[in-house]
Amino acid sequence: MRTITSHEAPTTSLRGIADTSWHPRGVCHGMDPYDADATFFPLPRDREAIDEAKALCAQCPVMRDCFNYALENSLKEGIWGGLTESERRPWHDGLHQRIDYSRVIAVFHGRDVHLTAAERHVVVNHAYARGWRADRLAVALQVSHQHARDLLTQAANAVADRDRYDGVPKSRKKRTTRKPESSSPATVQPVPRPVRTASLTTSLGKAA
Repeated sequence: MRTITSHEAPTTSLRGIADTSWHPRGVCHGMDPYDADATFFPLPRDREAIDEAKALCAQCPVMRDCFNYALENSLKEGIWGGLTESERRPWHDGLHQRIDYSRVIAVFHGRDVHLTAAERHVVVNHAYARGWRADRLAVALQVSHQHARDLLTQAANAVADRDRYDGVPKSRKKRTTRKPESSSPATVQPVPRPVRTASLTTSLGKAA
């Protein structure tokens, strides 16, 4: 991981890798390293120790900075920003999708910010819309000139595809309705009628 800022950088809401300017304002600043490890790295089921650490974090003015620092540096163990490792896990898993537009704007103002994958995508699209050349994007993202040129080409292709197909209804294939096969009507068998004979008529008359 590359260093984005140093701890001498002015205090800002924009976090970057290795930015530790917030450390001196933390409640835990100045604690003995052994006590800090025992406090903020408790056993997963030690609820009493976890509650004690969270109580300290709740009083900390830089709790959010601590939380962002843990996310951006992949610190998945211990309590950071008032959250345990299990409570931070969804944030770690979804970090690449997080978009903070203040960080995106900071890139266009010339600040070197560690971007998530989603924020990086937004920067590339806006750089293309603003007519940036590959060398300027390469400096902003700290990538090679070839990589920056490929990113701008991908953005241009995405815009071309959008303009080509935006508002154009998709062609629907006509469904050929198959007519049911004509089946020959069933042959109706005639119902045989009883044949009336003289003896049958006589027996029926006796029965009546």
